[in-house]
Order: sequence, then structure tokens, then C-alpha cells
Amino acid sequence: MLAAASAGLVGSLAGCTDSLQEAVTGSHSDQLSITILTLPAEHDRQGIQIASRLEKNLQRVGVNVMVEPRSQTEFLRSILLDHEFDCYVGRHPGGRDPDFLYETLHSTFVTEAGWQNPFGFASAPADMLTDDAETSVDGLLEEQRTVSDPEERQEVVDSLLRTVAQIHPFVPICIPHERRLARTDRFETFSDRLETHHPSTRLAYLDLEQPEDEETVTLTATITDTRPTRNLNPLAAVYRHQGVYTDLLYDSLAYYDVDEDEMKPWLAEGWTWTDGAIEVTLRSDCRFHDDEERVTAEDVAFTYEFLADTTLGERDVPLPAPRYRSEVSAIDVDEIEYRDRTIRLPIDANRTIGERALAVPILPRHVWESEVDERLEDGARPRQGKWGIVTSGDIPRIGSGPYQFADWSNREHVTFERFDDHFTLRDDVDLPEPTLDELVFWTEPNGGTAVDQIEAGNADVTTSILRHGTVGDVPEDDEISHVEYSPADENAMRWTFYHVGFNLRNEPFSDPYFRRNVARLIDREYIVEEVFSGDEYATPVLAPIAGEWVPPELEWDGEDPYAPYFRSEGEPTDDGNDDDGENGETMRLDVERAKRAFERTGYEYDEDGEYLVNP
Repeated sequence: MLAAASAGLVGSLAGCTDSLQEAVTGSHSDQLSITILTLPAEHDRQGIQIASRLEKNLQRVGVNVMVEPRSQTEFLRSILLDHEFDCYVGRHPGGRDPDFLYETLHSTFVTEAGWQNPFGFASAPADMLTDDAETSVDGLLEEQRTVSDPEERQEVVDSLLRTVAQIHPFVPICIPHERRLARTDRFETFSDRLETHHPSTRLAYLDLEQPEDEETVTLTATITDTRPTRNLNPLAAVYRHQGVYTDLLYDSLAYYDVDEDEMKPWLAEGWTWTDGAIEVTLRSDCRFHDDEERVTAEDVAFTYEFLADTTLGERDVPLPAPRYRSEVSAIDVDEIEYRDRTIRLPIDANRTIGERALAVPILPRHVWESEVDERLEDGARPRQGKWGIVTSGDIPRIGSGPYQFADWSNREHVTFERFDDHFTLRDDVDLPEPTLDELVFWTEPNGGTAVDQIEAGNADVTTSILRHGTVGDVPEDDEISHVEYSPADENAMRWTFYHVGFNLRNEPFSDPYFRRNVARLIDREYIVEEVFSGDEYATPVLAPIAGEWVPPELEWDGEDPYAPYFRSEGEPTDDGNDDDGENGETMRLDVERAKRAFERTGYEYDEDGEYLVNP
């Protein structure tokens, strides 16, 4: 009797607890719950709106959801370093060549930090793929690196993209069109240069005409991101996005020539292919900014060896850098040979992939090797992607690039000054050169104030992307030029794309059928129209890449062929749960059809059919 009374008391308390939780949070103790990470509105207004709309649709099909905005560093740290998230909405840095998907999805990188497989993806279930898809994503990723014929590689990439589109480790949503402002009164040709060279690359800031009446010529650029004012470590995944600061500070062996669509020599004088290896000849007498050492083949070899193992062999297991994994993985670093100004890089890939490996920043051995030794001697316990050598902003900011670090002020600015010994300033070198004395990147976290600085003549360019709402009211005249990049342009080095990323390491997103159902709650058409104000400002996408690489079936035509939105048929009716008005996204959602899809894939609802029960 006492046991029965106790059981009744426990049941009563459980019921009270569940009722209290429902009253306070609107959820139930046995309800499936997830958290969506994103950036706050002041950093990414579109991102948080996408997250809010996904939250609303998930709630309507019975999932308890919380959107959790985090600062840029905390957001990226949770995803890229700690892998502590359910799902998130944000921008992926993307890539011009589909080989960026090698590091993004290959199972080799499932435990690594950085943009190396942050989703924890390992395999594709055969029973949810169409006949033209492949179950081995790893195999496709590897094959596209080795086939030499461009048409064959295109076929492999097509199969890869179709497979990824069906298993949803992440869901591409749209490519935002990039909008910036540039003044042309001081630098008349600057806007023309931005038309052919993306502002995320060094080439945008080289070969600019100097105003004749200024003794010291400074270009002032506004940025909405404060991270470069406190950390310029080229390997810090949380602090680096696109590469303008690294590009200015460090030389690479080669650079991508947009017009020729190929890699061209930069720090390298040239290279030849011999027996599956690239033999690179360095330019002579190039110097690092501290003037202590010349750039040698030994520095190049060190760079690739260090990127492959940041402990330089001092630990039993290599700890690769959290950046440049795709590039370095194409090289057999153990077989690198060098002498004088020549270095031989054995390549385990086709020529396209091999030459992409020449784009990594060349690091001064005398700086980085001593930093590694000092940290290990001080008792550091290295963890891949997380130890100080790849996270600290205190690493000496010394490279050999066209501009050298001058000074910075936390959350205010970072200043670079011309490196007068740079090889591009030589008479016998025909490459873009640093013509300006200083480059100052000034932080304006609010895009509106960045525009104000341009209009007032206090800044020359907005390096960071501006929201369309902050640009539209600025008239284009003889002094201010509007610069826009869309996926139709070929001069962008890469395209960032909005996406929903899932953590496949944990339930419920370890279930591919759950991911597919969530993907069907994302209405790209509505997001582009309502969040971005139309396709003039963003392009819906089904594949994580733009241009000629996209197979025909993944070109956007209004619907996702593999995960079509649960769109309601006929006229929507208000069920009292809509916060968006009669034309809102929730009114376009067929809630009952979505619920049945979750049930068909093994999920259960409570006895009233209101919420999904946690498995």
C-alpha cells in the first residue's frame, strides 16, 4: 500500500513538473528539443531571421526549439572547435573549386577542428539515395582529386553534389549578393580594380594610383568585424574567414588569376611538373618583414610540414593546422625535397588540385619553429586546432607579403604599411605592387555608420559586405561607386553561402531521415523574397557551389527535387499560430503533411498529436 501511494505521489509530482515546465517554457519534459545557434542581429540580420523562421516551422510540427544567438567567436568556437551544437544557421566560406568539399565532408576529418567536416559526416545510407547517386562520398571526394580529364571530373563532381543533396549533412539556402561602396575621388581607378579583383584578396589593394598632392597616402577601409583588430594568426579558424589580411601579410607561391582561370606564379618564379611532383623555383633575395632572414626553400618546406603537423613531430600523433587542410593533404610532406631556391613537392592529386596547394601562406621558419618549441617547453598540452600556436593572437605578425603589420587597437583598427623590400617593387617583376603607404582597416560594427563614413569622405571603401538596406539609399555619382558581386560574376574568389548545418554526431541529426524532414521545412523562395528582399539581393541554391559546376538537376527552378518544401496546397487558412500574417511562411507550411513525414520515418507524437516525443 505504501509502495502504491509512493508510486501515485511520484506520478502526481511528475505530472505537476510537466505542467509547470509547459507553463514556463511552453514545452514538455518528453518533447524533442533542439537549439539553433546563430549570430545576433547586429552581426547578421539575415541569419537570425532565417533561424527564427526555421524555429517557427519546427515548433509547428511539434519540436521544442530555442534560437541562441552567440558572438562571432563563440559561435565559430562552438561549431568549429568544440563541435558542441545541435544545428546552426550561418555562412559557409565556400570555395571556387569544388575540392573545398574534400575537407568539408571527408570522413578522415570527422574529429578535426576547423571547417574540416564540422558536421561529423561519415557515410551515406544507400536506402535513401537515387540510382544516380553514390554511397561512398569519400570515394567521390577522392576521385575528383585524381581524374585528369575535366569532363570526367565534372561527372564525378555532379555525382558528388547529387549525393550530398540527398543526405543533407548541411542544407545550402542562398548566396547573398555582395554589395560594397568605394570612393573614387582619391583613387580614381579603385572601383575598376574591384570589378576585377575581389576585396578578399591582396590584388584589390595593389597597383592603385596615388593622389599627387599627398605625401603619405593612406587608404582607409571600413570593416564590420572586430576580430582582425586583435588576432591576425593565419591559422586561427575562429578568427579567419576570407583571406585579405593573410594575403597582405604573407606571400604564397602562387595566386589565382581570374582572367586566365589558372594559378600564376607569385613568390615562385615558376614551376614545372615532373614525375607527379611540382618543382618550384623561388624568386631570389626575397625577405621577411623582420629583415632577419631571406625567404628560402627551407621556409617553404617548413610551411607544408608545419601545416601537416603543428607539433613538428614532437607528439606521437600529428596535429594538423585547422586551416589549409585541403591544400596540404594533396602533398606528400614526408617526401618533400629542397635545395637552394628549388623545392620539390610530391603531389597525390591531379594538376588542378596540386596547383591549388601553392596558395597557402609561406611562414617564416625562424618565427614559427621557435614559437612551437617555446610552447612545448613551457608544458603546453597540444590539442588539434585548439592549442596556442593555431589560436593565439600573440604570434609575431611577420611574413614577406606586400604590406607589413604596423599597429592595431583592439576593436578599433588594424594598420598595415608598405613593405618597401617586396619583390613586386623590382623593375624586372611585372606583377601588381604595393603603391600606397598605408592601409587602415577601421571597424564600424554597424553597417549604417560604415556607409556614413564613406559619404562623409572619412573612408575609401567598405571591405566588409553591407546589407542591402544600408546601401540602397546612397546615390552613385562621380565620387561614390557601388560595387556588387553576384554568382553570375566570375571575378569572385569564392562565394559564401547561407546554410543550415547539422551535428551528425548526436541525435536527432544523426538520423538522415530527420535531417531530410528538417530540410523540407526550409522555404528558400520565401527566405530570398522576405529576408533578402528578392533575387536582386540573393540567389537561392541547392548546391554549395555556383556556376558551371552545378549539375542541371540542382539548378534552382523553384523547388528542391530531393527535399521539397512541405508547401500547403490551395489557399492558406489561419490556425491561430501564425505570427507572419496571411502571407507569412508559416501559412505556406502544410503542418499535417510534415507531421506524417516525421511519423513515417519512425518518430512518434504525444497522444494528442501535438508534439514530437524524444526518442
